[in-house]
Amino acid sequence: MKTLLLPSPVFISKSIPNIPQNAPLKSGFQPKLGFSCCSKTRNNCARLRVIRNNNSGEDGSVVSDDENGVFDSVAEFQLIPQSGEIEVSNSHADKMEESVDDVSAQENLEKVTYNIVFVTSEASPYSKTGGLADVCGSLPIALASRGHRVMVVSPRYLHGGPSDEKLAGTTNLNRATKVYCSGGVQQVDFFHEYRKGVDWVFVDHPCYSRPGNPYGDDNGAFGDNQFRFTLLCHAACEAPLVLPLGGFTYGQKCLFLANDWHAGLVPVLLAAKYRPHGIYKDARSIIMIHNLAHQGVEPASTFCNLGLPWEWYGTLEWIFPTWARTHALDTGQTVNILKGAIVTADRILTVSQGYSWEITTPEGGYGLNELLSSRKFVLDGITNGIDVTEWDPSSDKHISSNYTVHDLSGKIACKMALQKELGLPLRPDCVLIGFIGRLDYQKGIDIILSATPALLQDDVQFVMLGSGERQYEEWMSATEEAFKNKFRGWVGFNVPISHKITAGCDILLMPSRYEPCGLNQQYAMRYGTIPVVHETGGLRETVKTFNPCAEKGEGEEGTGWAFSPLTRECMLDALRMAIKTYREHKTSWEGLMRRGMERDCSWDNATVQYEKVFQWVFTDPPYVT
Repeated sequence: MKTLLLPSPVFISKSIPNIPQNAPLKSGFQPKLGFSCCSKTRNNCARLRVIRNNNSGEDGSVVSDDENGVFDSVAEFQLIPQSGEIEVSNSHADKMEESVDDVSAQENLEKVTYNIVFVTSEASPYSKTGGLADVCGSLPIALASRGHRVMVVSPRYLHGGPSDEKLAGTTNLNRATKVYCSGGVQQVDFFHEYRKGVDWVFVDHPCYSRPGNPYGDDNGAFGDNQFRFTLLCHAACEAPLVLPLGGFTYGQKCLFLANDWHAGLVPVLLAAKYRPHGIYKDARSIIMIHNLAHQGVEPASTFCNLGLPWEWYGTLEWIFPTWARTHALDTGQTVNILKGAIVTADRILTVSQGYSWEITTPEGGYGLNELLSSRKFVLDGITNGIDVTEWDPSSDKHISSNYTVHDLSGKIACKMALQKELGLPLRPDCVLIGFIGRLDYQKGIDIILSATPALLQDDVQFVMLGSGERQYEEWMSATEEAFKNKFRGWVGFNVPISHKITAGCDILLMPSRYEPCGLNQQYAMRYGTIPVVHETGGLRETVKTFNPCAEKGEGEEGTGWAFSPLTRECMLDALRMAIKTYREHKTSWEGLMRRGMERDCSWDNATVQYEKVFQWVFTDPPYVT
């Protein structure tokens, strides 16, 4: 897949049908517009890229390892402030860096509990396509364990298959609620389960009952995704007011954590629909960006479906440049939900510190970099933790032999069991390299494709698990046929197999072009598997490069290899260094394994940082027009 190199955006100002030309911009910004790419064919959207996903989980549900639903929209947009300069001295971002390094921050932190409402399109184990579900399935539990009252609001997906059993423990709250959007009144019901200290709330509506994953099926993205997630946002704003969970509602003074564009209307609704009437005047909102590439862009004519006052159109407005439009009559006018969230949210969080910087650059900002830079004083990054109970080699039920950092003998048994299951020669001393991920351009599959013939000339074995673009799926099959004793490709996604690869491999390869945080490299280190990654985003933060040739005392904190730039040669050099270390420096390799396994990758440190941000967001006044 080719990358589109985009020209500098130009300012375009036009009116759209049925929207007043003099509608004020409630955001306080004037749009300076870039380009948008939608994964759906719509009247006013340029179809610049289509991503295919046909992943099947063990239970028949459609899943992938992506940090975001692969059928979402991709969008770029740029904004500049109307006037004035933003004072960023003594910023909260600077304070965050200090608090990360301050070991005593947790002890000095004033203990304040909050009513927290997560709004997300997916949450494990109920629904999952990737890392977003993992975060929204484990972070709420970690926060609840620290005394906060936590609710997670997501759709009640019914696929008509075995995966529906995950919702068997939920009960109807019998609180049918009517919300206004898409030109009419929509009725939703709420289902509930109290589990691990968290109120799991599921919005029930016929639009969530269909085969596929949360975003699409084998035919592509669902055409009504904007409606489905608009409905989620409206319902989530009503939930704290109408649901007597445990006998009491969450009330108006709560903190909304809106995850990615699917929940991006929440901060806009608070500002446009509720606060003007004195409701939620003490509430706050945080937009959590897991993947900026997906922004929820649709034709401007769909603004009327969002349930917002007309004068708020400017907050979401975004216009395609001329060259990206589909035809001569296409005005290029769209609405960008994530852009509206960034404008109106009280704070902005990303899933790693590195990614919070990357999204303010032209290369990583996907057209929103100037807007994000203008709000840098409320922008922070907190590196994700992982669920250390699900990912624990000492108790993992998916692997053939459990092991610990004090007794690594079981890892060899896992390696041989994986070789046997995949039909590879049983060779415990042969380096086994693994890849788990979506097969597309973002994950650097083209780099793997170009490097594999040279890599397999060495005495190694290589196994890949994933699905995505058909050309890469076919390439995996062809490579397996050509290298029967060295390569295996598993098309699809399977949870038990992903655990077996993580435990059985010696090296995990992650050459992602960008990776907001990344979880697979953390899973790998937890299992004593050494990550070789592209130095970007969260991969840069979590993987420290090891130098086996360094003098004693130097490079002893390494946990893997992070290479840059992202080229075939650099990736091969890093892999060869890792392979050489495995073969010739056994003591150093064991040290790498133990350091990775001993690394604290739980949510404990992250939750302390989240609590600091919660303090800041309530210290500042809420967003008002």
